[in-house]
Amino acid sequence: MFIGGEIVMPSNTTALMIAKYFIWKANKEGVKLTNKKLQKLIYYAQAWNMVFKNKPLFDDKIEAWIHGPAVFSIYQEYKKYGFSTINEKVEDIEVVDIPSKDVLDKVWNTYKGYDAKYLEILTHSETPWQKARAHLDVNESSKAIISLEDMKKYYSALLEDQKGKDK
Repeated sequence: MFIGGEIVMPSNTTALMIAKYFIWKANKEGVKLTNKKLQKLIYYAQAWNMVFKNKPLFDDKIEAWIHGPAVFSIYQEYKKYGFSTINEKVEDIEVVDIPSKDVLDKVWNTYKGYDAKYLEILTHSETPWQKARAHLDVNESSKAIISLEDMKKYYSALLEDQKGKDK
């Protein structure tokens, strides 16, 4: 796979592994985590890993759904919880080999305090989701893929803007 002119090898990490990590973090910290919020955390983990590590964290595609970015397999795994808090125990051993914990922890610490609705609105205001849904009506279902390159470009620019403000 080519990203930004570089060959990027497929990851052995799955979106489900990243989901388990965030559920584990939520359980440890007593944070309520719904399927919708989990989807947004997974999306931001992928986006920020593209920025900081210049490679995808996982190979699962992120689709531009009506309610924001989503990974189909994660939706299927956790849809049984509906809009309720995911009530799944994740053992420490299940998250030992998760890569990019530094990125995941940054994502967790940045977004954990927001509810799913806020994160939905936030992703709707950002270019990668908008671009993937550009040809769709607002309430039209979609399997349109959010581009990794669009994520990297958009969030890299956000980071640069923030660095400029911090000077």
